[in-house]
Amino acid sequence: MKKLVLLLIALMLVLAACGKTEEKSTKNTEDKASEESYTVTHAMGETTIKGEPKRIVVLTNEGVEALLAMGVTPVGAVEAFTGDTWYAHTAEQLKDTKSVGTESEPSLEAIAALKPDLIIGNKMRQEKVYDQLNKIAPTVFAETLRGDWQENFKLYSKAINKEEVGQEKLDAYNKHVEDLKAKLGDQTQQKVSMVRFMAGDVRIYHKDTFSGVILEQLGFARPAEQDINDFAEKGLTKERIPAMDGDIMFYFTYETGDKEATKLEEEWINDPLFQNLEVAKAKKVFKVDDTIWNTAGGYLAAELMLDELETYFK
Repeated sequence: MKKLVLLLIALMLVLAACGKTEEKSTKNTEDKASEESYTVTHAMGETTIKGEPKRIVVLTNEGVEALLAMGVTPVGAVEAFTGDTWYAHTAEQLKDTKSVGTESEPSLEAIAALKPDLIIGNKMRQEKVYDQLNKIAPTVFAETLRGDWQENFKLYSKAINKEEVGQEKLDAYNKHVEDLKAKLGDQTQQKVSMVRFMAGDVRIYHKDTFSGVILEQLGFARPAEQDINDFAEKGLTKERIPAMDGDIMFYFTYETGDKEATKLEEEWINDPLFQNLEVAKAKKVFKVDDTIWNTAGGYLAAELMLDELETYFK
């Protein structure tokens, strides 16, 4: 009996030692992961990031959408361009995120107060404050904001060390594009015109724009004067209204609350020159959401634009 008791005690000691060894091994693995570093090449050079970033501040709206799509909620982000803190389609996901100013004027004080371990920004918007940001936390900048948002998305997935997740999201998006393209069939032969109204400015959008890239991916044709690989024709006068013609037109109005852009939109849409366009006479002019089709410029908006675009072609 005594031998049996001693044997049981010995067995318990062995099991306890194994448990401690396993616990120590797990802790060592976690510590090692938190100490590992990786280097990201970006618009401002190279940045080394230690461990897995947990407190991320994002200084572009399309960057915010990228992180949300990959299941990461930033602790701080810049505000929407519409006068609201967040866009309607991201507001719920950002309910616990702190505002750090705007894309053109991020608040260094607000960013520092959040004690981030990674800052993601953009050279086009924040190049002048890069060095100051980099002193707060490792900072990664994308080069530009126009056109193909997928290139920035890939960079952001590297920055947050989630390249595999990022690629899965891009694959899902591109499948959405291909599925819709197949469904549209020869309807993509229609020439799609894109127009934007802003307070004091009217623009015809070309191919190197958020919506322009998506239309091209879907295989849509564009009117000859819009089938150009650059951003847009700005500062239009009414003499250029004929250049807006196409088989179908989508236009969006950038409104910040004073209704000036809306007044300009109504003036142009009701102008006899506009009403004489073939696309207007065919009743193929549609107003769409400026945020989704242009301003937000990220993954979530792209998915929503595809869904909305489908409703116009049945």
